[in-house]
Amino acid sequence: MGQARTWGQKPASDEETREGRPSDWLEGVMSSHAAELRTLRESYAQERAAREDAEEALRDWHDLFVLLARTTNDGLWFFDVADEVLHLSPRWREMVGCADEELPRVLESWLGRVHPGDRPELEESIGSLVNGRVPAFQSEHRLEHSDGSHLWVHCRAVAARDGEGRVVRIAGSITDVSERKAHEARTLQEVLHDDLTGLPNRGLLMERLARAVRRARRPSSSGFSLLVLDVDRFRVINDGLGHNAGDRLLKGIGARLEGTVRPGDTVARLGGDEFAVLLDGIHEMADVESVVERIGASLDPPFLLDGNEVVATLSIGVAYGLVGSPDAHEVLGAADAALNRAKGRGRGRCEVFEPSMHWRAVASLRMESDLRRALERGELAVGYQPIVDLRDGSLFGFEALLRWRHPVRGTVSPSEFVAIAEESGLIVPLGEWILRQACRQGREWRDSLGVAPAISVNLSGRQLVQPELVETVTAVLAETGMDERQLNLEVTESAMIENADAATENLSRLRDLSISVSVDDFGTGHSCLSRLHSFPIDVLKVDRSFVARMEARRGARETVRAILALARDLGLQVVAEGVETAEQRSELELLDCPYAQGFLFSRAVSPHDAADLLISRRRF
Repeated sequence: MGQARTWGQKPASDEETREGRPSDWLEGVMSSHAAELRTLRESYAQERAAREDAEEALRDWHDLFVLLARTTNDGLWFFDVADEVLHLSPRWREMVGCADEELPRVLESWLGRVHPGDRPELEESIGSLVNGRVPAFQSEHRLEHSDGSHLWVHCRAVAARDGEGRVVRIAGSITDVSERKAHEARTLQEVLHDDLTGLPNRGLLMERLARAVRRARRPSSSGFSLLVLDVDRFRVINDGLGHNAGDRLLKGIGARLEGTVRPGDTVARLGGDEFAVLLDGIHEMADVESVVERIGASLDPPFLLDGNEVVATLSIGVAYGLVGSPDAHEVLGAADAALNRAKGRGRGRCEVFEPSMHWRAVASLRMESDLRRALERGELAVGYQPIVDLRDGSLFGFEALLRWRHPVRGTVSPSEFVAIAEESGLIVPLGEWILRQACRQGREWRDSLGVAPAISVNLSGRQLVQPELVETVTAVLAETGMDERQLNLEVTESAMIENADAATENLSRLRDLSISVSVDDFGTGHSCLSRLHSFPIDVLKVDRSFVARMEARRGARETVRAILALARDLGLQVVAEGVETAEQRSELELLDCPYAQGFLFSRAVSPHDAADLLISRRRF
């Protein structure tokens, strides 16, 4: 109407009418504005055509939308950005329990049903699509059903743009994924909880412990405490009453532990007979002591297992006051250290990790953590130190020695990590790995070079008493194809004495397989002279400390002489370790020591360099 007023003319006055006919006036106007009228008419025609095309496109889009809605189980939707109109398919409405009602065609009909915890992310995704930051998006969110429940849907959306790149329409679909989400939740429950007790497992505990550590670093934040608990004499109970009774005992202990803590605390089963309690928001050590007292009191009533009353006690290690600890694993290690101290001092004791010990424990834990990953990362290798026949200088064999090339620290000495591996139990998988590598290498040398040198591999004290030791060695030999007569297993004097019965049984069975056995570091551990003849052994290895002192101290020379005489009487071979000088070699030759190894001859070398020594038949 504005444009009409601008371009039209007012009616002629009486005076004007008298001066000319209306038709003459109209013809004059049309003639003087002909070009402008043509432009206006063409513009109007184009605008109407565009509007008709848009309306036709919208009808086509709607027809396609209706067609797709009839052929899919998904809920379809599209949103007209300019008019802010939302179109929802019947299936969409059915999924949220509104099949028989027409929802308002506004975006809030959808967003209003989105769970409050999911809505901000969904709105951000829609905004990014409208603003052209992304061409499409996918989202998983919860929609409220008309009955008040929520279903999980997977939403996909794309944008349609006009000729100038502006988003004019968004279309998409929703798929009901509630069943998959429920399965994921069940799986997560199984992954993060212990099968036997239903308690959180080690993984979930470590997640919560990590959060507690992070919170404790904040200013004015309360601290936390971690308790690690071990059931005293559980093996006796388990072996005496059976595994079923043992399992019921563990379930009962877990239930009683849960009854001693606050709702926000975590009781977890770490594995075996070991539990943990994470006390979050702890202000004073007195709060921890109160929990420990409640735990003790909860175990006073005996457990009834198969008609037997069993009184259980717990050894407890406490990590408290480690607010500055940078790692949850270090906190767990601190509690473990306190637990070990408690178990070492008797049953039913509680020990608190002292903060002054923290950093020493941290260093040890970091070393253990790095060592666990070293095997996976390929940082470990086996070096082969020659064992020389002193009678003619020939190469008799090798001792397989573990080498660790740390990515940051460089080469790490075995003296730094072997004890940690022993304490943590890592020595068992590490020992088996070295055995397998050495046996595989021995087979390769035999096949490719035609020589089969003796290879000595160390057995730890933990390995020595394992019931499955012989089966493990047998399996490795079968797997690698190495001749068992090439293999020599070395055990320390202390390990044999401390576990005499188990050691004797395992070593006897190994000897029956034609595998030879050496006593490593002989003379430095518990004296086993009185029982030496009863152990199934073949070789005594003279400790390097005696060899090193032979030149300076007559007593050390006589000790070596005595070991050699004892070995001859018992029909055993002798290897002197740690030979570093020509003088030491000469002394050993004068004493008729048959074999030796040490830096004088060679350090541990790579498999390739060891092969060169075998090929060259080098004399030392």
